[in-house]
Amino acid sequence: MADLVRFGVSLDKELLEKFDRHIKGKKYPTRSKAIADLMRKEFVKHKWRTGKEIAGAIVFIYNHHKRNVVDKIIDIQHDFGNIVISTQHVHLSHDECLEIIVVKGKPKQVESLADSISSIKGVEHCTVAFTSTNRM
Repeated sequence: MADLVRFGVSLDKELLEKFDRHIKGKKYPTRSKAIADLMRKEFVKHKWRTGKEIAGAIVFIYNHHKRNVVDKIIDIQHDFGNIVISTQHVHLSHDECLEIIVVKGKPKQVESLADSISSIKGVEHCTVAFTSTNRM
């Protein structure tokens, strides 16, 4: 186990009370665990912007009835074949599909792929969930 260090933090009372309610709702056992997770999240964000490699998923919903939307999605995925690991396709309704593209690569490439997907007419919503790999 890593060495533990105790330190003091001064916060506005109202902010701390709001934080405590928030972490209680998220089922955190301690403030320390919640703060450590927030710190790690910031480091991952930093790696996302500056690192050599990230991993994640591009998740989007589209209307498969829109003209050529499926063909465009497939063409774009092939254009980014060097970072696309896998895809999953889910039928949500008669009109809507959800697709998940698992990616690993340079942050700018992943961002470019997500931008290319989200700009397709018929894609209703697109988001990126990411984390860092150990490669800096």
